[in-house]
Amino acid sequence: MRQRILGHTGISVSELCLGAMMFGPWGNPDHDASVAVIHRALDAGVNFIDTADAYSGGESETIVGKALAGGRRDDVVLATKFFMPMGEDPNHGGTSRRWIVKAVEDSLRRLGTDWIDLYQVHRFDPRTDIDETLGALSDLVHQGKVRAIGHSTVKASELVEAQWVAERRGRERFRTEQPPYSILSRSVEHDVLPTAQRHGLGVLAYSPLAGGWLSGGYRKGRDIAGPGSAARKMRFGHRYDLSLPINQRKLDAADALGALADEAGLTTIQLALAFVTGHPAVTSAIIGPRTMEHLESQLEAADVVLSADVLDRIDEIVAPGETVDPGEFPMLSPALAPEARRR
Repeated sequence: MRQRILGHTGISVSELCLGAMMFGPWGNPDHDASVAVIHRALDAGVNFIDTADAYSGGESETIVGKALAGGRRDDVVLATKFFMPMGEDPNHGGTSRRWIVKAVEDSLRRLGTDWIDLYQVHRFDPRTDIDETLGALSDLVHQGKVRAIGHSTVKASELVEAQWVAERRGRERFRTEQPPYSILSRSVEHDVLPTAQRHGLGVLAYSPLAGGWLSGGYRKGRDIAGPGSAARKMRFGHRYDLSLPINQRKLDAADALGALADEAGLTTIQLALAFVTGHPAVTSAIIGPRTMEHLESQLEAADVVLSADVLDRIDEIVAPGETVDPGEFPMLSPALAPEARRR
Protein backbone atom coordinates (compact mmCIF):
# COMPACT_ATOMS: atom_id res chain seq x y z
CA MET A 1 0.00 0.00 0.00
CA ARG A 2 1.30 3.44 -0.89
CA GLN A 3 2.71 5.58 1.89
CA ARG A 4 2.48 9.35 2.10
CA ILE A 5 3.99 11.98 4.37
CA LEU A 6 1.50 13.39 6.86
CA GLY A 7 1.65 17.11 6.23
CA HIS A 8 5.08 18.43 7.19
CA THR A 9 5.47 16.05 10.15
CA GLY A 10 7.83 13.66 8.38
CA ILE A 11 5.59 10.77 9.50
CA SER A 12 4.80 8.20 6.78
CA VAL A 13 1.21 6.93 6.74
CA SER A 14 -0.75 4.60 4.48
CA GLU A 15 -3.14 6.17 1.97
CA LEU A 16 -5.95 4.23 3.64
CA CYS A 17 -6.41 4.98 7.33
CA LEU A 18 -8.39 2.51 9.45
CA GLY A 19 -11.21 4.38 11.18
CA ALA A 20 -12.33 2.72 14.40
CA MET A 21 -15.75 4.32 14.91
CA MET A 22 -17.53 1.06 14.11
CA PHE A 23 -15.65 -0.96 16.73
CA GLY A 24 -17.81 -1.24 19.84
CA PRO A 25 -21.56 -0.87 20.46
CA TRP A 26 -21.94 1.77 17.73
CA GLY A 27 -21.07 -0.90 15.16
CA ASN A 28 -19.50 -4.24 16.06
CA PRO A 29 -19.73 -5.00 19.79
CA ASP A 30 -17.63 -8.18 19.45
CA HIS A 31 -14.15 -7.21 20.66
CA ASP A 32 -12.42 -10.28 19.24
CA ALA A 33 -13.99 -9.78 15.81
CA SER A 34 -13.03 -6.09 15.84
CA VAL A 35 -9.45 -6.91 16.85
CA ALA A 36 -9.29 -9.42 13.98
CA VAL A 37 -10.34 -6.69 11.53
CA ILE A 38 -7.64 -4.37 12.87
CA HIS A 39 -4.98 -7.08 12.58
CA ARG A 40 -6.01 -7.87 9.02
CA ALA A 41 -5.74 -4.19 8.07
CA LEU A 42 -2.25 -3.97 9.58
CA ASP A 43 -1.18 -7.14 7.77
CA ALA A 44 -2.43 -5.59 4.50
CA GLY A 45 -0.15 -2.57 4.89
CA VAL A 46 -2.35 -0.11 6.76
CA ASN A 47 -0.20 1.60 9.40
CA PHE A 48 -2.58 4.43 10.34
CA ILE A 49 -5.50 4.08 12.80
CA ASP A 50 -7.93 6.85 13.75
CA THR A 51 -10.35 6.70 16.66
CA ALA A 52 -11.88 9.09 19.24
CA ASP A 53 -12.70 9.06 22.94
CA ALA A 54 -16.40 9.52 22.16
CA TYR A 55 -16.72 6.48 19.89
CA SER A 56 -18.89 4.02 21.83
CA GLY A 57 -18.13 5.96 25.01
CA GLY A 58 -14.43 5.06 24.90
CA GLU A 59 -14.88 1.40 24.01
CA SER A 60 -13.44 1.92 20.53
CA GLU A 61 -10.18 3.12 22.07
CA THR A 62 -10.16 0.11 24.38
CA ILE A 63 -10.54 -2.26 21.42
CA VAL A 64 -7.76 -0.52 19.49
CA GLY A 65 -5.56 -0.81 22.58
CA LYS A 66 -6.22 -4.55 22.75
CA ALA A 67 -5.34 -4.93 19.06
CA LEU A 68 -2.03 -3.10 19.45
CA ALA A 69 -0.93 -4.94 22.59
CA GLY A 70 1.85 -7.46 22.25
CA GLY A 71 4.32 -5.51 20.14
CA ARG A 72 2.28 -3.90 17.35
CA ARG A 73 2.16 -0.39 18.80
CA ASP A 74 5.56 0.79 17.55
CA ASP A 75 4.63 0.15 13.90
CA VAL A 76 1.32 2.03 13.99
CA VAL A 77 0.64 5.75 13.63
CA LEU A 78 -2.14 6.16 16.18
CA ALA A 79 -4.61 9.05 16.07
CA THR A 80 -7.46 9.86 18.41
CA LYS A 81 -9.69 12.84 19.13
CA PHE A 82 -11.30 14.73 22.00
CA PHE A 83 -14.06 17.36 22.44
CA MET A 84 -17.36 15.45 22.43
CA PRO A 85 -19.18 15.13 25.80
CA MET A 86 -17.98 12.19 27.90
CA GLY A 87 -20.67 12.39 30.57
CA GLU A 88 -23.29 14.67 32.05
CA ASP A 89 -20.80 17.07 33.62
CA PRO A 90 -20.53 20.09 31.27
CA ASN A 91 -16.78 20.22 31.94
CA HIS A 92 -16.29 16.65 30.66
CA GLY A 93 -15.90 17.72 27.06
CA GLY A 94 -14.88 20.71 24.99
CA THR A 95 -11.46 22.20 24.36
CA SER A 96 -10.50 23.81 27.68
CA ARG A 97 -7.14 23.08 29.29
CA ARG A 98 -9.06 21.59 32.21
CA TRP A 99 -10.63 18.95 29.99
CA ILE A 100 -7.68 18.33 27.65
CA VAL A 101 -5.30 17.31 30.44
CA LYS A 102 -7.87 14.81 31.71
CA ALA A 103 -9.06 13.59 28.32
CA VAL A 104 -5.57 12.72 27.12
CA GLU A 105 -4.84 10.64 30.23
CA ASP A 106 -8.13 8.78 29.79
CA SER A 107 -7.34 8.06 26.14
CA LEU A 108 -3.78 6.92 26.92
CA ARG A 109 -5.14 4.51 29.53
CA ARG A 110 -7.80 3.05 27.24
CA LEU A 111 -5.36 2.76 24.33
CA GLY A 112 -2.73 1.13 26.54
CA THR A 113 0.04 3.39 25.27
CA ASP A 114 2.43 6.05 26.54
CA TRP A 115 1.97 8.38 23.58
CA ILE A 116 -0.47 9.40 20.86
CA ASP A 117 0.96 10.14 17.43
CA LEU A 118 -1.82 12.53 16.38
CA TYR A 119 -4.14 14.12 18.93
CA GLN A 120 -7.04 15.93 17.27
CA VAL A 121 -9.66 18.46 18.30
CA HIS A 122 -12.88 16.75 17.19
CA ARG A 123 -14.59 20.13 16.78
CA PHE A 124 -13.61 23.70 17.66
CA ASP A 125 -15.47 25.17 20.62
CA PRO A 126 -16.37 28.86 20.08
CA ARG A 127 -16.56 29.32 23.85
CA THR A 128 -12.85 28.59 24.29
CA ASP A 129 -9.98 30.84 23.25
CA ILE A 130 -7.96 28.96 20.63
CA ASP A 131 -4.79 29.98 22.47
CA GLU A 132 -6.08 28.18 25.57
CA THR A 133 -6.47 25.01 23.52
CA LEU A 134 -3.15 25.36 21.71
CA GLY A 135 -1.34 26.07 24.97
CA ALA A 136 -2.59 22.85 26.54
CA LEU A 137 -1.86 20.81 23.42
CA SER A 138 1.61 22.32 23.09
CA ASP A 139 2.38 21.23 26.65
CA LEU A 140 1.35 17.66 25.78
CA VAL A 141 3.74 17.70 22.82
CA HIS A 142 6.57 19.01 24.99
CA GLN A 143 5.82 16.34 27.61
CA GLY A 144 6.09 13.61 24.96
CA LYS A 145 2.52 12.40 25.43
CA VAL A 146 1.54 13.62 21.96
CA ARG A 147 3.67 13.75 18.82
CA ALA A 148 1.52 16.05 16.65
CA ILE A 149 -1.82 17.83 16.88
CA GLY A 150 -4.67 18.26 14.41
CA HIS A 151 -8.31 19.27 14.09
CA SER A 152 -11.46 17.97 12.43
CA THR A 153 -14.33 19.54 10.49
CA VAL A 154 -13.17 23.15 10.74
CA LYS A 155 -13.84 25.99 8.36
CA ALA A 156 -10.98 27.49 6.35
CA SER A 157 -11.16 30.69 8.39
CA GLU A 158 -10.76 28.72 11.65
CA LEU A 159 -7.86 26.81 10.16
CA VAL A 160 -6.06 30.03 9.26
CA GLU A 161 -6.77 31.69 12.61
CA ALA A 162 -5.31 28.70 14.45
CA GLN A 163 -2.15 28.87 12.33
CA TRP A 164 -1.80 32.59 13.03
CA VAL A 165 -2.28 32.18 16.77
CA ALA A 166 0.31 29.41 16.89
CA GLU A 167 2.85 31.54 15.05
CA ARG A 168 2.25 34.67 17.11
CA ARG A 169 2.12 32.97 20.51
CA GLY A 170 4.89 30.44 19.90
CA ARG A 171 2.55 27.44 20.14
CA GLU A 172 2.72 24.07 18.40
CA ARG A 173 0.91 24.26 15.05
CA PHE A 174 -1.96 22.06 14.02
CA ARG A 175 -0.53 19.65 11.45
CA THR A 176 -3.66 18.02 10.07
CA GLU A 177 -7.31 18.56 9.22
CA GLN A 178 -9.95 15.80 9.12
CA PRO A 179 -12.89 16.91 6.93
CA PRO A 180 -15.83 14.98 5.45
CA TYR A 181 -15.06 14.32 1.80
CA SER A 182 -16.61 12.07 -0.81
CA ILE A 183 -18.00 12.26 -4.32
CA LEU A 184 -21.37 13.13 -2.79
CA SER A 185 -19.90 15.72 -0.40
CA ARG A 186 -17.44 17.99 -2.23
CA SER A 187 -17.97 21.36 -0.55
CA VAL A 188 -14.51 21.25 1.10
CA GLU A 189 -13.01 21.59 -2.38
CA HIS A 190 -13.99 25.28 -2.30
CA ASP A 191 -11.62 26.42 0.42
CA VAL A 192 -10.81 23.86 3.14
CA LEU A 193 -8.66 21.61 0.95
CA PRO A 194 -6.74 24.38 -0.84
CA THR A 195 -6.23 26.22 2.46
CA ALA A 196 -4.89 23.05 4.07
CA GLN A 197 -2.49 22.68 1.14
CA ARG A 198 -1.25 26.25 1.47
CA HIS A 199 -0.49 25.74 5.15
CA GLY A 200 1.14 22.35 4.68
CA LEU A 201 -1.48 20.38 6.59
CA GLY A 202 -2.05 16.70 6.07
CA VAL A 203 -5.67 15.81 5.30
CA LEU A 204 -7.48 12.74 6.64
CA ALA A 205 -10.75 12.55 4.71
CA TYR A 206 -13.56 10.88 6.62
CA SER A 207 -16.76 9.31 5.26
CA PRO A 208 -15.28 8.72 1.76
CA LEU A 209 -18.13 6.25 1.09
CA ALA A 210 -20.69 8.90 2.09
CA GLY A 211 -21.99 6.91 5.04
CA GLY A 212 -22.47 3.80 2.90
CA TRP A 213 -24.20 5.46 -0.04
CA LEU A 214 -21.15 4.64 -2.18
CA SER A 215 -20.74 1.08 -0.93
CA GLY A 216 -22.43 -0.31 -4.05
CA GLY A 217 -25.61 -1.29 -2.25
CA TYR A 218 -27.56 1.82 -3.22
CA ARG A 219 -28.69 1.14 -6.79
CA LYS A 220 -32.07 1.60 -8.40
CA GLY A 221 -34.11 -1.55 -8.78
CA ARG A 222 -32.52 -3.22 -5.78
CA ASP A 223 -33.84 -3.80 -2.29
CA ILE A 224 -32.18 -1.24 -0.04
CA ALA A 225 -32.13 -2.13 3.63
CA GLY A 226 -30.49 1.07 4.79
CA PRO A 227 -27.46 1.38 7.07
CA GLY A 228 -26.11 -1.87 8.43
CA SER A 229 -25.51 -0.94 12.06
CA ALA A 230 -28.35 -0.41 14.49
CA ALA A 231 -26.54 2.61 15.94
CA ARG A 232 -26.36 4.32 12.56
CA LYS A 233 -30.06 3.67 11.96
CA MET A 234 -30.89 5.19 15.32
CA ARG A 235 -28.61 8.23 15.05
CA PHE A 236 -28.75 8.98 11.33
CA GLY A 237 -31.85 7.19 10.04
CA HIS A 238 -33.17 10.30 8.28
CA ARG A 239 -30.12 10.27 6.00
CA TYR A 240 -31.35 7.01 4.47
CA ASP A 241 -35.10 7.64 4.35
CA LEU A 242 -35.89 7.28 0.65
CA SER A 243 -39.20 9.07 1.06
CA LEU A 244 -37.20 12.31 1.39
CA PRO A 245 -36.42 14.13 -1.88
CA ILE A 246 -32.82 14.83 -0.83
CA ASN A 247 -32.18 11.11 -0.38
CA GLN A 248 -33.69 10.42 -3.77
CA ARG A 249 -31.08 12.81 -5.17
CA LYS A 250 -28.37 10.82 -3.41
CA LEU A 251 -29.79 7.60 -4.83
CA ASP A 252 -29.76 9.09 -8.34
CA ALA A 253 -26.11 10.08 -7.94
CA ALA A 254 -25.10 6.77 -6.33
CA ASP A 255 -26.81 4.82 -9.12
CA ALA A 256 -25.05 6.87 -11.83
CA LEU A 257 -21.71 6.43 -10.08
CA GLY A 258 -22.32 2.70 -9.79
CA ALA A 259 -22.95 2.50 -13.53
CA LEU A 260 -19.75 4.47 -14.19
CA ALA A 261 -17.79 2.11 -11.95
CA ASP A 262 -19.18 -0.86 -13.87
CA GLU A 263 -18.01 0.68 -17.14
CA ALA A 264 -14.56 1.33 -15.70
CA GLY A 265 -14.21 -2.24 -14.44
CA LEU A 266 -14.21 -1.10 -10.81
CA THR A 267 -16.41 -1.55 -7.79
CA THR A 268 -18.24 1.52 -6.55
CA ILE A 269 -16.06 1.36 -3.43
CA GLN A 270 -12.88 1.44 -5.52
CA LEU A 271 -14.22 4.38 -7.51
CA ALA A 272 -15.21 6.31 -4.38
CA LEU A 273 -12.00 5.75 -2.43
CA ALA A 274 -9.70 6.36 -5.40
CA PHE A 275 -11.51 9.64 -6.06
CA VAL A 276 -10.73 10.82 -2.53
CA THR A 277 -7.13 9.60 -2.35
CA GLY A 278 -6.50 11.06 -5.80
CA HIS A 279 -7.03 14.64 -4.66
CA PRO A 280 -3.62 16.32 -4.28
CA ALA A 281 -4.54 17.75 -0.85
CA VAL A 282 -5.57 14.41 0.66
CA THR A 283 -3.06 12.32 2.59
CA SER A 284 -5.30 9.43 3.64
CA ALA A 285 -8.90 8.33 3.26
CA ILE A 286 -10.42 7.00 6.47
CA ILE A 287 -12.22 3.72 5.92
CA GLY A 288 -14.63 2.58 8.63
CA PRO A 289 -15.34 -1.14 8.27
CA ARG A 290 -17.67 -2.86 10.70
CA THR A 291 -16.90 -6.39 9.53
CA MET A 292 -14.08 -8.30 7.85
CA GLU A 293 -16.12 -8.37 4.63
CA HIS A 294 -16.35 -4.58 4.67
CA LEU A 295 -12.60 -4.30 5.19
CA GLU A 296 -11.70 -6.66 2.35
CA SER A 297 -13.91 -4.76 -0.10
CA GLN A 298 -12.24 -1.48 0.89
CA LEU A 299 -8.68 -2.80 0.77
CA GLU A 300 -9.30 -3.53 -2.91
CA ALA A 301 -9.16 0.22 -3.52
CA ALA A 302 -5.52 0.49 -2.46
CA ASP A 303 -3.34 1.84 -5.27
CA VAL A 304 -6.27 2.36 -7.69
CA VAL A 305 -5.80 5.48 -9.84
CA LEU A 306 -8.70 6.96 -11.80
CA SER A 307 -8.20 8.12 -15.38
CA ALA A 308 -8.89 11.70 -16.43
CA ASP A 309 -11.91 10.47 -18.38
CA VAL A 310 -13.44 8.80 -15.33
CA LEU A 311 -12.78 11.90 -13.23
CA ASP A 312 -14.51 14.06 -15.86
CA ARG A 313 -17.50 11.72 -15.80
CA ILE A 314 -17.66 12.00 -11.99
CA ASP A 315 -17.71 15.80 -12.32
CA GLU A 316 -20.73 15.49 -14.61
CA ILE A 317 -22.62 13.52 -11.95
CA VAL A 318 -21.61 15.67 -8.96
CA ALA A 319 -19.97 18.96 -9.88
CA PRO A 320 -16.74 20.11 -8.19
CA GLY A 321 -17.51 21.82 -4.89
CA GLU A 322 -21.09 20.50 -4.81
CA THR A 323 -22.58 18.58 -1.90
CA VAL A 324 -25.73 16.65 -2.72
CA ASP A 325 -27.12 17.03 0.81
CA PRO A 326 -25.72 20.28 2.26
CA GLY A 327 -27.30 19.53 5.65
CA GLU A 328 -25.44 16.25 6.10
CA PHE A 329 -22.14 17.74 7.24
CA PRO A 330 -22.98 21.33 8.15
CA MET A 331 -19.97 23.57 8.74
CA LEU A 332 -21.86 26.71 9.69
CA SER A 333 -20.51 29.68 11.58
CA PRO A 334 -21.51 29.82 15.26
CA ALA A 335 -22.86 33.28 14.44
CA LEU A 336 -25.67 31.55 12.53
CA ALA A 337 -26.75 29.39 15.46
CA PRO A 338 -30.31 30.18 16.62
CA GLU A 339 -29.14 31.58 19.96
CA ALA A 340 -26.78 34.00 18.19
CA ARG A 341 -29.29 35.45 15.75
CA ARG A 342 -30.90 38.81 16.42
CA ARG A 343 -34.67 38.55 16.75
